[in-house]
Amino acid sequence: MTSVTVPEKWRAAIAGNLEENFRYLAERLAIHVTARGDTVSLDGDPRGVGIAQKVIEELAALATTGFAVGKQEFQTALRVLEEDPGADLKAFFADALIPDAIKRLVVPRNIKQRLFLQTVNREDIVFAIGPAGTGKTYLAVAMAAAALAERRVKRIVLTRPAIEAGERLGFLPGDMVEKVNPYLRPVYDALYDILGYDKVARHIERGVIEIAPLAFMRGRTLNDAFTLLDEAQNTTPEQMKMFLTRMGFHSKTVITGDVTQVDLPADRLSGLVHARQILEGIDGICFFDFTKEDVVRHRLVQKVVDAYERFAGERLHNGS
Repeated sequence: MTSVTVPEKWRAAIAGNLEENFRYLAERLAIHVTARGDTVSLDGDPRGVGIAQKVIEELAALATTGFAVGKQEFQTALRVLEEDPGADLKAFFADALIPDAIKRLVVPRNIKQRLFLQTVNREDIVFAIGPAGTGKTYLAVAMAAAALAERRVKRIVLTRPAIEAGERLGFLPGDMVEKVNPYLRPVYDALYDILGYDKVARHIERGVIEIAPLAFMRGRTLNDAFTLLDEAQNTTPEQMKMFLTRMGFHSKTVITGDVTQVDLPADRLSGLVHARQILEGIDGICFFDFTKEDVVRHRLVQKVVDAYERFAGERLHNGS
């Protein structure tokens, strides 16, 4: 059995509401966690106990510096140390390569997300490819908001192809804006969550933030802009080329998508797949891959992804 001392002043923050953080720790690592006063006792698998001890000790140390430890920070710390038991949590949560504006808005939830933020900060064009729940779009929107807040760009342009699940714009009610809004809703949701409804509304009214379907990008040159193309698996190669050549001076571009969820007709090649075939290896362009292990939504999301992957693998094996 191992014991960890947590100063009384920080115990409530580390333990969480009704000690929910300690219960999460015990369930995730399959160990026993008992807290009495300022002492937390850990018992069980040595590796799990070691990770739990480091989580508690390093978060307690961070709390003394004024870092706000909450439920999400606790779960992030555990996830990071599960991936890399030697990771330095202080360095993770205070990464100098992540823009200051991001630290106030979004905290990466695992090592892969941290690396993604660093990559977007460093490269001019980044393709983020992976399953739902890995934070691709949310983090990209957060980086766009940070670039705007730090005045590294003058505007944000967010776009998606207006095609999903066999639907077409002509079947939807309303004018063009009303027709495309359902497709762009996830982008709006991320912006509202990060910047707040009122600030987003003001930026959209002034043209500082522009949210539009991909077709509206044709013929434009986007200087001093952070541009995000979401759901890029549903672009055609021609649309992808058109989008990438919109990039102007002093700009940054992020393309996100999941190549396992292409809604194009079966005989059409995804622009995202095609782009990787011809652009990978070019200096300044980075392809960043997320996997099912990087899912940070509800634990059932990862199980859903696993189940679909198994089903697809079995169909491929059976030749059907």
